[in-house]
Parts: sequence; C-alpha cells; structure tokens
Amino acid sequence: MTQMPPRFEITEAEIDRVVARFYTRVRAHHLLGPIFAGHVTDWPEHEAKIARFWKGAILFQPGFDGSPMMAHRRAGDVAPGHFPIWLGLFDETLRQSLDPLAAAAWSALAHRIGHGLRQGVEDIGRPANVVPNLR
Repeated sequence: MTQMPPRFEITEAEIDRVVARFYTRVRAHHLLGPIFAGHVTDWPEHEAKIARFWKGAILFQPGFDGSPMMAHRRAGDVAPGHFPIWLGLFDETLRQSLDPLAAAAWSALAHRIGHGLRQGVEDIGRPANVVPNLR
C-alpha cells in the first residue's frame, strides 16, 4: 500500500516549529497557561506528542498514541469557551510561522478538530434528555 500524500505542503520541521511556538504562547497566556500547567509536567514530551498528532493528521505518519477527546474531557477544567481562545492563538502562530496557504489549510483542519473537541467537552454532564448543541 502506498502512503497517502500530505493534506497540504508542510515539513516535519515546520510542524515542530509551529507546535513549539504555539506552546510558548500558551504558557504565557493568562487563562490557558494555568490550565495547561495543571496538566503538563513535561513540556518537551507534551510538545513532541502533539507534534506526532499533527504529523499524523497532516502527513499521515504513524506514531501518535492517545485520544485528544478523552484527554480534554478528563481534564475537568477545560470549558467550551477555551476553544475559541486556543484556536485564536493557534491561528496567530500559524500566520506568523508559515506561508499563507499552509497556514490557512492547517487552520481549517484545527478548527474542525477544535469544533469536535468543544462539542465533546460540552456533552460532559449533559442530562440524557437534553439535545446537544451542534453548532
């Protein structure tokens, strides 16, 4: 079986650079920084794991082991309102780090994934008889 082509043109080094720059910004953010600090004890390992996630999602490389949905749901202090902030920081990082086409393509993918994660977080504790918010 042949390997699938990447979703868009980007290198592994560019993915690593974006992830490192993004988490530098997250650690400094007044709202997101403390949330992440409460869960991440080894930043280099966390960044490497997230880079593996994006390399899998974009370049179709194997190597990521985990469930982003379960990690966000289990955290206990991740709220739906955090996702627009997270995506805003991520979009800024992408625009500052990549050419416009790669930044736009990665942003679109991140927004799709973020939308699903936000919905998963919203569903925690929702009574069974309440219709979920699908927007």
